[in-house]
Amino acid sequence: MFEKYNKVQRAVLETTLNIIIRKELQATSMSLIAKESGVSTGNIYHYFQSKEDIVNELYKAIVTFNGEYVREGLLQGRTIREQFEAGWNRVVELGQKYPQGFQFIEQYSFSPYIYDEVKQAVYTDGWCGPMNKLYEEAIQQKLFIPLNPKLMVQMHYGTLVYILKAHLQGIFELTGDSVQEVIRSCWKAVQLADDTITER
Repeated sequence: MFEKYNKVQRAVLETTLNIIIRKELQATSMSLIAKESGVSTGNIYHYFQSKEDIVNELYKAIVTFNGEYVREGLLQGRTIREQFEAGWNRVVELGQKYPQGFQFIEQYSFSPYIYDEVKQAVYTDGWCGPMNKLYEEAIQQKLFIPLNPKLMVQMHYGTLVYILKAHLQGIFELTGDSVQEVIRSCWKAVQLADDTITER
């Protein structure tokens, strides 16, 4: 997730993420980041002005990475249905492959610790924008009910977040088949009830 950063920045970001997941944000200090990353405090301050700066850069990096990952999935499908399934599959894969990043975003997306300008900037770089457009197109083509596409996207995301959290906590095993069943259920939940419509 941090390939675009140099060695020092990457060490700081990776260490900060690890500490926050283990100890929570309030217990994450600059001295602890320096100790666990092996980067001197002075060197950290060369790249980051404060702990808040590190956390916001971490948020930005994860959301941007997630956006690129999901957009790749959206581009794989030829039809709206295929793009829908590929995109949401990618969202689930992110939670499974990068559980710390998933937990961080879930816990701090609405935190006042994250600057408003950062939230707004990364939204366009994330996957919500492209997914919203896909839902808008599905509505225009009479595939989905005429509901606010942003609302539908967040509704479906909330469903997948819940099952991912349950999976990560060991409540149940999330298999490929179960993921597909949930994604198909999300489609059916907003599908326009017209048997004459041909999926596009």
